[in-house]
Amino acid sequence: MSNKEKWNKGLEIVDAVYGPTSQSMMAGMNEIPFVAETVEHVFADIWARPALSMRDKRLLVIGATAMLGRPDLIEVQVAGAIVNGELTEEQLADLPLLMLFYSGAGNATALHRGILAAKARAATLKG
Repeated sequence: MSNKEKWNKGLEIVDAVYGPTSQSMMAGMNEIPFVAETVEHVFADIWARPALSMRDKRLLVIGATAMLGRPDLIEVQVAGAIVNGELTEEQLADLPLLMLFYSGAGNATALHRGILAAKARAATLKG
């Protein structure tokens, strides 16, 4: 597959993962040095693999991101989950509680802040 084909496939997966939020996410990616590698490898190769569902992958990424204590990155993942209907309100409420015991209070709080920001973002998209 050519680089252009991998790029296009990667962008298709980005849209599937993040829905309408993908445009703002991609705009932010222009600031990082590995945009092509992210789109062409992480999305075109890894997120495209069928063994795990999109929701399974999302939960793993949310957990890993919670360990980093990055509400900004959590917001992107959770907004995609909300827009794609992958997680219910009840499930979103349980995520920080579960992560409290695996990642600590600070990271669970960051997860909670990211979830709140994602809900606000998703609400504006649904308009």
